[in-house]
Amino acid sequence: MHSDVDFLQLIIATVLFFVMMFGIGFILNMLLKTTWFPIYLFIIILLPIFIWQTWDHTKSFAGNFGEFTFVDILPAIGALIGAYISGYTIRLLRRGGYKMF
Repeated sequence: MHSDVDFLQLIIATVLFFVMMFGIGFILNMLLKTTWFPIYLFIIILLPIFIWQTWDHTKSFAGNFGEFTFVDILPAIGALIGAYISGYTIRLLRRGGYKMF
């Protein structure tokens, strides 16, 4: 029973990160008139902040990256996919003739 709850939390966290990055990315794309800025923001700023927060200085470089599990990586992948889909959606809307995007 406990593993079912953990799996459900993983699914909810992944979907939440996807929706959150899609929404933030869509708004940033509209305001800044960019297409792929949220992906760059995610890779350059958010991933290093996550790695820095979980870094253990008593372990080696490889030991720190070896500690990341599927549960740590899957929500980050969901967020990255959300950022990509927001850029793709903005690009489709611009090609469709919508000027505010």
